[in-house]
Amino acid sequence: MNQQDEGINPELFIRFRAFFIVLLLSIMGTSMFGQKMKVEKWGLFELKLTGPAGGNPFIDIELSAVFVKEDRIVQISGFYDGQGEYIIRFSPDETGLWTYQTQSNVARLSGQTGSFICTDPSDSNHGPVRISNTYHFAYADGTPYRQVGTTCYAWTHQPLNLQEQTLKTLSDCPFNKIRFCLFPKWYSYNKNEPYLFPFEGTPPSTWDYTRFNPDFFRHFEKRILQLGNMGIEADIILFHPYDKGHWGFDRMPKEADDRYLCYVVSRLSAYRNVWWSLANEYDFMKEKTPDDWDRFFKIVQAHDPYGRLRSIHNGSLLYNHTLPWVTHASIQNGSAVQDYGRAVLYRDVYRKPVIFDEVKYEGNLPQRWGNISGQELVFRFWEGTIAGTYVGHGETYLDPNDIIWWAKGGVLHGQSPARLAFLRTIMEEGPQEGLEPIDKWQNCPFAGVWGTYYLGYFGRQMPTAWLFELPKSELADGMKFKVEVIDTWDMTITPIESTFEIAKRDNYVFADKNGGSVPLPGKPYMALRIRRDE
Repeated sequence: MNQQDEGINPELFIRFRAFFIVLLLSIMGTSMFGQKMKVEKWGLFELKLTGPAGGNPFIDIELSAVFVKEDRIVQISGFYDGQGEYIIRFSPDETGLWTYQTQSNVARLSGQTGSFICTDPSDSNHGPVRISNTYHFAYADGTPYRQVGTTCYAWTHQPLNLQEQTLKTLSDCPFNKIRFCLFPKWYSYNKNEPYLFPFEGTPPSTWDYTRFNPDFFRHFEKRILQLGNMGIEADIILFHPYDKGHWGFDRMPKEADDRYLCYVVSRLSAYRNVWWSLANEYDFMKEKTPDDWDRFFKIVQAHDPYGRLRSIHNGSLLYNHTLPWVTHASIQNGSAVQDYGRAVLYRDVYRKPVIFDEVKYEGNLPQRWGNISGQELVFRFWEGTIAGTYVGHGETYLDPNDIIWWAKGGVLHGQSPARLAFLRTIMEEGPQEGLEPIDKWQNCPFAGVWGTYYLGYFGRQMPTAWLFELPKSELADGMKFKVEVIDTWDMTITPIESTFEIAKRDNYVFADKNGGSVPLPGKPYMALRIRRDE
């Protein structure tokens, strides 16, 4: 009997069937729970099925599963992994018993049922990163996430020994996010052919866009898993213009683009450290239209049951980051973080987290985007931080073998990573809700939480003293504060012995009641950390 023909609601039918599966498991006894597969919360459950290998399973076979826990129903798409093997991946976000049933247009793949127990997460598993407090990020368990990312576009397309070196370098770095491309890159300092491609075919440009290469994707997801084990978010760039027709992945037909997105999301979305970047410098891909980018976003959003973070990166033309399918703004603009006041404007426009993923790179390339100093890059990080935004790192030092971090990975040579580790520690020791600009209307370089915490940055200024005064919001006569002087380049923190007690000075400012000031060394790149003394 067809339940739709009889007027039965399909969702109610699924719930009714799931209820009896759970009831049957209960009758069989709770002692069986100890024998069931166990998957930790936000971990990865993987169901493998054997099915047809003939024809073209990538386009001929439909496969999905319904996962049920009490009144929760989650629909998950499966994918073909080659040699007659089909896979469905699911990342549970609630502890307890989950049941599932498969659905397919092939009888032997349809109607498969089972269950597993979702357990509490391990200590290092805080879940996927989500938006928090409008402009910031936090893991699903509420732990704050302070983005200090890097860019390494084509590291997964390099020789295996170089990839392993990159992972080793990352294991000793401050970076908790890395941006990299799914497609290989054909660009300055990066014109080597990878040994794996995402489609079946003949390199460099004869591809069957209806057949994916499972070996390529198995390797790629292995790297995602390794990053996740190190606590690093994988910001996956789905399209980019650095092909110029060499392989042709930048100019696939519409149906190939859409099929590619569906397959990638089905394979990778269950990894909790995945972020989606629709493109790098999307506006330089002249074969794509604005409508294409909107469509791509909608495809990713519709096929990702977990709502992983979604962004798109600009060249010269900003995308409309206010659109609902964009979770946060990914911006290329080095000048915006040369002055915290400019960076604040992006927050005001988008009312979402802003990451300046590309602010030029520490290095010595002849190109202007790849030759700023380590001091300049750290300066831009601090300016972005005081603006209540986030900034990304990159390194581009010339190498005789063109092994440049920004493209291929390997090892780091610059001065900025240690200073960014220092900054990340300060950010993570800061307020739970994130750093907010304190007074963006006036030249007051502070971020924090009104009345309790202030982080100030003097940038290139070299004052020898700072008169203790703060904007009036949430302040009252008699409040007391302690101050630390931070040298952001030499990475030192010096407490000031004095306690500052404030009094109202005028309609805008509270100041130390005795006119006290904080002594400073007359050097650039100094900061202050001011905390309420209870």
